[in-house]
Amino acid sequence: MRHAIVFGATSAIAAEVCARWAARGDRLHLVGRDSDKLAAVAARCGAAEVTTAAGDFTDLARAEALAHEAVAALGGRVDVVLVAHGDLGDQQRSEHDVAEAARIVQTNFLSVVALLVPLANVLERQRSGTLAVITSVAGERGRPRNYTYGAAKGALHVYLQGLRSRLYPAGVTVTTLKLGPVDTPMTVGHPRNALFATPQRAARDIDRAIARRAVVAFVPWYWRPILFVVRHTPEPLFQRLGFLSGR
Repeated sequence: MRHAIVFGATSAIAAEVCARWAARGDRLHLVGRDSDKLAAVAARCGAAEVTTAAGDFTDLARAEALAHEAVAALGGRVDVVLVAHGDLGDQQRSEHDVAEAARIVQTNFLSVVALLVPLANVLERQRSGTLAVITSVAGERGRPRNYTYGAAKGALHVYLQGLRSRLYPAGVTVTTLKLGPVDTPMTVGHPRNALFATPQRAARDIDRAIARRAVVAFVPWYWRPILFVVRHTPEPLFQRLGFLSGR
């Protein structure tokens, strides 16, 4: 039985991961913004041992306490942490409103780092465990439709690279989960296409990546070759390809 903490547990994808882990018999501590939604996720976990805590991830001053309270709820032992919260924000508003741009960066980068700092220290002292963080393929290259969000995710990718190297000698795994578009409430209003995954598919791939202690996993897998092309497309051509860079 693993002891697992899930931050952002009420997201559609994280809720599916929680259900999978609970069915396996893991002990879970779930953290999210909405107490009622947390209760619903906990109910999906059936007979598994589950505790919950509500918290505002954008409250950076409270993040360290939130992390330590989560560890304490599991009796001080942590095998895996999944950080799953995020917010696309309003890209066009962020181009004219500094407050919106700052909110997107704080939600998708700073609030994650604020949790990872204390959690990394706990696992480093423990000399075991996995930190898994859901990021986004949007962080691979800036596009007009979501470059503020993408910039925050790109910064998070770099942070996780450094954290991974730091924690390697302690036997701690850091897994970057580069998520493609998923059919969830977060993407409501975005045109659907064949590349959209279901929450169940994404949860399965995330579960497998964590189990095999992957360094970087594209979710689903087909985003790896797609993003290889995107990263290596020359800038002038990239700017002209509307299907990649347009709004």
